[in-house]
Amino acid sequence: MGWTVPSNGAVAYTNWAAGKTFRVGDILVFNFATDRHDMQQVEETSFDGCNSQNAIGAAIMTGPTNITLNSTDDHYFICTIGTHCQGGQKLEISVFDDSTSTPGTNPPTPSVDGPTGSVLGGVVPPPPPPSSLTTVLASFVLSLSAIAFAIFH
Repeated sequence: MGWTVPSNGAVAYTNWAAGKTFRVGDILVFNFATDRHDMQQVEETSFDGCNSQNAIGAAIMTGPTNITLNSTDDHYFICTIGTHCQGGQKLEISVFDDSTSTPGTNPPTPSVDGPTGSVLGGVVPPPPPPSSLTTVLASFVLSLSAIAFAIFH
């Protein structure tokens, strides 16, 4: 559905987030039309009250936008345009560290990336770890060395 006022209220985003595990490094994509919506990260009290009094950073007015989840803990996002937040355009997620199963206490520090990735409703996972090609190549060379040693000795 993208980042919009859901027809069934905030339950739409609550249900969407409930089926996901968010990890540090994941990229959350807010897909919205510029001048129709925005995205503001806020503290819990502003999330609950649908206001930007406790904003974290500036509102992002140009869509779509990607937010890299850089810290563990709960993260809160709202649309500040009109009554969109009161209509349910708000998202709460818990972000976990890869090495733990519970959120930590680091303060949220999102970064804004370019407009790439999938629409809200999906999370772009972090890039895969470095290739194991070096390990495979080393094992292959070691095997060849052992065969050569056995043949010539």
